[in-house]
Amino acid sequence: MKRTALGTIAATAATALLLSACGGGGGDGTGASDAEFDQGQTEIVNASDEKGGTLRFAISANMENADPGNMYYGYMWNFSRLYARTLYTYDAQPGEAGQEVVPDLAEGEPEVSEDGKTWTVKLKEGLKYEDGSDIIAEDVKYAIARSNFGPEALPNGPKYYKEHLAESDDYEGPYEDTDEPLKGFGGIETPDDHTLVFHLKEPFYDFQYVLVQPQSAPVPADKDKGEQYQQHVLSSGPYKFDGDYTPGNGLKLVRNDQWDQESDPVRTALPDNITVQEGVEQNEIDQRLESGDLDVDLGGTGLGPAKKGELLQDEDAKTRIDNPTNGGHYYLTVNTQVEPFDKLECRQAVEYGVDKSAVHRAWGGSAGGDIANTILPPVVPGHDPESDVYPAEDPEAQKGNPPEAEAMLEECGEDGIETNLGVRSDRPAEVSAAEAIQESLDKVGITVNIKQYPSDTFTNTQAGSPSFVHKEELGLNIYGWLPDWNTGYGYMSQILDGGAIKDAGNSNISELDNDEVNELLDEVTKIEDTEKRDEMSKEIDKLAMEQAVIVPMVYSKAVLYRPDNVTNVFFNRSWKMYDYATLGTTNTG
Repeated sequence: MKRTALGTIAATAATALLLSACGGGGGDGTGASDAEFDQGQTEIVNASDEKGGTLRFAISANMENADPGNMYYGYMWNFSRLYARTLYTYDAQPGEAGQEVVPDLAEGEPEVSEDGKTWTVKLKEGLKYEDGSDIIAEDVKYAIARSNFGPEALPNGPKYYKEHLAESDDYEGPYEDTDEPLKGFGGIETPDDHTLVFHLKEPFYDFQYVLVQPQSAPVPADKDKGEQYQQHVLSSGPYKFDGDYTPGNGLKLVRNDQWDQESDPVRTALPDNITVQEGVEQNEIDQRLESGDLDVDLGGTGLGPAKKGELLQDEDAKTRIDNPTNGGHYYLTVNTQVEPFDKLECRQAVEYGVDKSAVHRAWGGSAGGDIANTILPPVVPGHDPESDVYPAEDPEAQKGNPPEAEAMLEECGEDGIETNLGVRSDRPAEVSAAEAIQESLDKVGITVNIKQYPSDTFTNTQAGSPSFVHKEELGLNIYGWLPDWNTGYGYMSQILDGGAIKDAGNSNISELDNDEVNELLDEVTKIEDTEKRDEMSKEIDKLAMEQAVIVPMVYSKAVLYRPDNVTNVFFNRSWKMYDYATLGTTNTG
């Protein structure tokens, strides 16, 4: 007996979006001149179905990676949908509707066995790559294999398939035997070109969200070039690479004439061309957005501190701004493998010593978010608003608890501590926060040296590389996290589970490997009752906080700017930024 896994599915969401927003001709939607502050959170702003023109993105570093199988930043998961389709995706709608999982390459909902351990997905027929070749089930299986299995698996991104697929523990990955790259990979069967059967070790009630992730974007084995595949990803979406991509030189996407709009539930494919300029300083990005010389800040984290403060005071400019709670959390990690933070009391000294009010100001005050006390943000099920493991001396001021910090230092046998703090150099708010942390910890006897690194390598080569962290004695790192999907497990597993620690692309930067936390993270995935899952998520959060490996700082809000010429703009709650797959431009000349 089988059951379906998803809720109501929008068969052609992109068409519905355009018709409801535009009345088929752009007359019924909210135009740019009528827009209001925060309107993009609940409505489509500047609705239009007009095709043409060039949509211009820019980012302050290089893109993390163009290969869908080798990326983890949320902005690349969002952006890559323009050239890479996945088994499922999120509906292209503002508000709660944007959290609905809908088919992409799949023709409908997955069929799930009664025991929850077998998931069968059927692909739509007639789907093609940019070269006209057919997209088949084995290409999806291969894509998952290359990003999850073997010592040469792509480093960036989570390994949920490896963790949860059965009959795959001994599989060495597709690069071990290039003649038979899928030999021994029994976790996924492909009985025909349009069927995938996923075999799970245990019931995993969040598996539908894993099927959304870009690792399921198909890759033919004979086109794969390992980590060099990002130079030219074979497109399954509405756009393809114009030539090859070289990091630092930007990217241009042009139309893919093999893409079929009727088969695609989310993408509008309005612009003729899409460009990405890399390595543009944040203040310049902000100025060009305001002047109309740029359309979208690809990073999706919003305006930098200088322009944020200026435009929020300008009543006219505010009509082009959205200030959503994006489900993210910026926090300070404390590494358990870097002395003296291998001692719990030394980690607790940091917890008590950080002046959260100063960090909050550095982040832009209320427009930047709210002061945090837990790991899970309020928008994630399982957040406990009553939890406060390290209360401030003055709860109203939130300036930390210096007496407790000094007492913890004494208990851990340290008169004073000197450590290094890693931060992304091209994110001004994070650098300002690092300086606020440095100043507050110095007052309690902890000397902090700030080390700055570019964001495109930070999560792989610096903070995300345990060997680098140990060598450079990065006891502290500022990190930001958005849920891989909106459940407690979807938020916490990759940053708290000892089994998620990786040699590169590591997100458990504290290197927490606590038996009780690991066990509960394993158990929570098997619970079908959502209320029970949420209660266990609260427990996991509290246990991790007691280990003092994450100092909560700011439940983040973004200040997003939408120029007048950008059409079909709305904040998608699943991608935690504007939905890049629906945007167009009125600059079509």
